[in-house]
Amino acid sequence: MSAASDSEFTFTPETESLAQKVIAKYPEGWQASAVMPFLDLAQRQNEGWLSRAAMDYVAERLSMPLIRVYEVASFYTMYNLKPIGKHHVEVCTNLPCWLRGSDEIVGACKTFLDIEVGETTIDGMFTLSQAECLGACVNAPMMQIGDDYYEDLDAESTLAVLSELKAGKTPKTGSQSGRHTCEPAGGLTSLEHQKDLLKASGGAD
Repeated sequence: MSAASDSEFTFTPETESLAQKVIAKYPEGWQASAVMPFLDLAQRQNEGWLSRAAMDYVAERLSMPLIRVYEVASFYTMYNLKPIGKHHVEVCTNLPCWLRGSDEIVGACKTFLDIEVGETTIDGMFTLSQAECLGACVNAPMMQIGDDYYEDLDAESTLAVLSELKAGKTPKTGSQSGRHTCEPAGGLTSLEHQKDLLKASGGAD
């Protein structure tokens, strides 16, 4: 059976092992609460998207009406209801990222990949999407590719990330500007002062 078959679907032994750990978190009779993690497991197994068969399988496993599963899968943008590329490039275009230049990031992606938002490259390697807030506003603008975040982007660093992925390499995740996580761009200020005070008092190494 093809992993991305739209006619039949069942968890592989590896996915089933993860599913058992998920379902064990919920009391008897509340299995439907596992619908979101089950859909995520199904999508990961099914090459990044949810076929009708995959959603039906989740509904059967959790004893849920089909429509309830479809409602969840179609509401949340984390679920893909059609095939996507190997690398799903999701550029945040919500207000903080937009104010920091997300239009430039989207434009760089379009130019490099030669596709529009919502399309997949001919070779099936990249799908480009817009996302509404990925929760890394302090490091705007940013994009998510698969499970990885790429933050503090500009056109040049965006092209660098995409180029490495296209070449089969693994780009550096997180901030692309060189700052440490979400510290101020110029480095620590008040926290550095507090650290010096701790050192002076013998309270820190």
